[in-house]
Amino acid sequence: MKVSVDQDLCISCGACIDLCPSVFGWNDEGLSHVTVEEVPEDAEETAKEAVESCPTDAIKEIS
Repeated sequence: MKVSVDQDLCISCGACIDLCPSVFGWNDEGLSHVTVEEVPEDAEETAKEAVESCPTDAIKEIS
């Protein structure tokens, strides 16, 4: 599983980082970004929660 964060839609709320810090982190602009190439299997459930919890739909699951 892979995910991406649309930097134009991110509002820096931090919900994804709170839910899944092993996949998401802050970048130099203060926006969320993906910190791993592929979501680890044990983090897939929380990464999906982050996708669903994003208030601006900035996070997408990609194939």
